Amino acid sequence: MTRLVLPAVLFLSFCHILARGQRPPGKDTFLIDPSHPRFPPPRHNPEFRTGIKKEAVAEYREKTGHPGGDFIVRLFQTSKTMYFRAEVEFEGLPGKDTIRLPDLGTEPHPVLQKGETKYSCIIGFLDNDHHFREVKGVIVSPKENQFRITTLRHWAVTTHYRLVSQ
Repeated sequence: MTRLVLPAVLFLSFCHILARGQRPPGKDTFLIDPSHPRFPPPRHNPEFRTGIKKEAVAEYREKTGHPGGDFIVRLFQTSKTMYFRAEVEFEGLPGKDTIRLPDLGTEPHPVLQKGETKYSCIIGFLDNDHHFREVKGVIVSPKENQFRITTLRHWAVTTHYRLVSQ
């Protein structure tokens, strides 16, 4: 008789979960207990830097053949650890923007890569697995003698440093 009661209790419990609108745990459900000693506590970078480098931490340069200058993108550190200042120049035309990188618990590593078109650059970073993640794009319209800085992706870090695109 015990065998008949136990499945009925499990079935009722399962129905109760479905009635409340909760999804029952599936094969890919991963439950994390941060208080469990097996998982290290998440690390965070300090909010402010102790020293700011005066020189650019990353630079991308492309020749335009114009006497007014080239296409140049540079990234500089700011006082806030996860923020960088982007300075763009196209044939003497200047521009600035602020780049925010996600806090992966390690020193941020900004990277500049060639874009898909001529006079374009992708601003991104290397994650903890050394994969390039794009953040913003700098695209030049030489006919109109202008450029634009566009956000390509937003990144956020979830529990235990799983990087997700938003």
